[in-house]
Amino acid sequence: MRDLDETDMEILSLLTEDARRAYSSIGEEVGLSGPAVSDRVTRLEEAGIIDGFTVNVNRGQLRAGVPVFVQVETSTDEVEDVRERLHGADGVEHLFVTVEGEVWFYGRAEGQRVRQWIDGLLDGVPTTEYSVTLVDDLEWTPSLDGTEFAIACAECGNTVDSEGESARIDETVYHFCCSSCQSRFEERYQRLEEGA
Repeated sequence: MRDLDETDMEILSLLTEDARRAYSSIGEEVGLSGPAVSDRVTRLEEAGIIDGFTVNVNRGQLRAGVPVFVQVETSTDEVEDVRERLHGADGVEHLFVTVEGEVWFYGRAEGQRVRQWIDGLLDGVPTTEYSVTLVDDLEWTPSLDGTEFAIACAECGNTVDSEGESARIDETVYHFCCSSCQSRFEERYQRLEEGA
């Protein structure tokens, strides 16, 4: 398997800015033809680096309400319960869990019912406190700048270089730094399947 190069990184960055951008337009930026860009994108998809293309919906245009940022403070054993309650909840658009054990989220609520909305989301969670900040403007700009890409071995986590191996197991592509790691992974996978 070939390492990711600067051109791959440029293609990923351009697709992050606009996933609908034409391959010929990307090719002009990176010095490749449209079909060559298409081949690279296909390879990145097969390697699991690109995991689909999505639509970034501006929910502010579709959903009425006041944009709020909420910081929830709760005990460590309740963090998972709070996260599960908020994940996919109506009005919650972005969800974060901090190392300190706080759950933060961004969402939209009816202007006169912000506290009622949050209390409903957290109903039944004991010892929960939260603070609310009204959001004036929101900008989300995904970027690959400052990120070093390296494919990690599915077995040991080491970097997979050009000497690495890849295998498709049950419709998923896994990457390995060496044949030993691939063998160990496949053996464990087989044992798990037999035990299931």
